[in-house]
Amino acid sequence: MRDVKIIIFDLDGTLVDSRQDIANAANYMLSRLGLKEKSFDDIVSCVGNGINELVRACLGEGAGKLKDKALDIYRQYHQMHPADNVYVYPGVRETLDFFYDKEKAVVTNRNHNSSLMILQKMALERYFNNIIGDDDTSCLKPSRCQFDRLFKKICLKDKRRALMVGDMDIDVLAGKASGIKTCAVTYGIGKRCDIERAKPDFIIDDILQLKEIIS
Repeated sequence: MRDVKIIIFDLDGTLVDSRQDIANAANYMLSRLGLKEKSFDDIVSCVGNGINELVRACLGEGAGKLKDKALDIYRQYHQMHPADNVYVYPGVRETLDFFYDKEKAVVTNRNHNSSLMILQKMALERYFNNIIGDDDTSCLKPSRCQFDRLFKKICLKDKRRALMVGDMDIDVLAGKASGIKTCAVTYGIGKRCDIERAKPDFIIDDILQLKEIIS
């Protein structure tokens, strides 16, 4: 891709591995509610579609009556422990440094404040001009609305100059819905079979391979 103006990154599963902190927050929530805790894999399988869907999936049949209280517990815990076990994936810093002259943004189904806290703690905040979270728009990926908000902010008219990089099929679908090119990474939370089914323009196993895609 030539003349790329902006590279848009997902956060969880693409830039950072935050699965343990998400699992810890979910199990703390379940414990406070007197419910049985879930395995790490069960919780991670629910990640990607925003906090509301994560909490609903963890609660199961009792979601209706307990959801509001559960959300409060989850948010309070996660606000206190946003990045206890988070780490930056290999190659991410080198890649962001390599594309120092490109505008970069984060579009995530995580809320804005916790995204910002993670980026700050991992010393990644300085790379990004914009962070769009689940509380910045009325809908989430795989909808295009977060991208529409971003493009309006940066006055992007030629969408051929944008690339979405994410680890899940919802990242690919949202990027395609907004009319931009998409690149999926295989090392994150998403399953490869789901990624391939979404048909991204590029699939890479290492984020450093972005250097071979963008010129």
